Amino acid sequence: MKDYQILKPEVKNGNLVAVDVNGKVVRGVVRDHMLQLALDNDQCIVYNQENGKCYRKDIQLYFDQAPSEKEVEASQKIDADPVLAFIHNSPELIPDTMKISDLKWKYLMRSAVRGKNIMMTGPSGCGKTLAAQKVVEATKRPHFYFNLGATQDPRSTLIGNTHFKKEEGTAFSESAFVKAIQTKDAVILLDEISRAHPEAWNILMTVLDYGQRYLRLDEHEDAPTIKVAEGVSFIATANIGNEYTATRAMDRALVDRFTIIEMDTLNKEQEADLLKMMHPGITEEQSNTIAEIASLTRKEITNEAPKLTNAISTRLSVEIAGLLEDGFTLPEAAEACIYPFFDNDGGVDSERTYIKQLVQKYIGTDKEDIFNAEGVEVEEEV
Repeated sequence: MKDYQILKPEVKNGNLVAVDVNGKVVRGVVRDHMLQLALDNDQCIVYNQENGKCYRKDIQLYFDQAPSEKEVEASQKIDADPVLAFIHNSPELIPDTMKISDLKWKYLMRSAVRGKNIMMTGPSGCGKTLAAQKVVEATKRPHFYFNLGATQDPRSTLIGNTHFKKEEGTAFSESAFVKAIQTKDAVILLDEISRAHPEAWNILMTVLDYGQRYLRLDEHEDAPTIKVAEGVSFIATANIGNEYTATRAMDRALVDRFTIIEMDTLNKEQEADLLKMMHPGITEEQSNTIAEIASLTRKEITNEAPKLTNAISTRLSVEIAGLLEDGFTLPEAAEACIYPFFDNDGGVDSERTYIKQLVQKYIGTDKEDIFNAEGVEVEEEV
């Protein structure tokens, strides 16, 4: 290990720092974000002095107690295999603006490297598409994007179509998807698959099946069969839940063709940290307020008799933070961003009235001001 320096995250005088095996503080080597992740996951930092890269490793391999023979063997096996080393060191590639556990990220990267079909699930705005895009960046593989939720003609999008030219007669034009599946080691993002037309699912059945992996060009006069190239990985994103009214219940046979990775919803503290990171111009109080309001809406929809049918997503929280950073007030941001997402039917019993009452608790103006326009009576407690 002469080319490596082992560092441990510690809090000294209220500051998170990296210390070596002798307890000496080492500065300018490890990013604050990586140090925090190492502390949260009970890990140490292995600093490669030759190439300047840092990796997070289980702390017991280097501190506190001697590792077992199996742990040493597993670590040596990982270090000796470039693919395994890439997978297990891949958490260092997690961007600061994305919150995902090391385990789920490694599972995601491993599935992509091994050419698996991956389905990212979770609520809207939790980072499914971002995670898929980061896989493409990390692996540096050719990539293609198809928004299945916006596709009105699945056969044209996934297979191609025929057209007539006076000089040439009837001709077939294959789709961009046909080109994509023939590209070796490509990553193909199938966004919003839960909103796709059932015909798109039927077309994808043989493409995604590991025992078949082909697409038949039915529109072509010869109906040729196109094989999926070696190493191609499909990453689909799906919103699953009763609140997503435009989604469809997916066929179990289709779902079974994927490795499922469920993205987590951020807790209040994580969301507040993310908002402050993405919009440093807002105050800590503002980021905490936005995260608190969003958290309360998510909690409400889990009640037995919820007063809301949808919650404020992380994507919407980020937009609100951006407005505050640009000088908008919370009442203005709420009027522009939050209220339009909630139903106004039902008068004083509407979802919009409820969300206004909720937001009002965090606004330091007279309660009547924000409700006078619609003559809504405000309750003291929600």
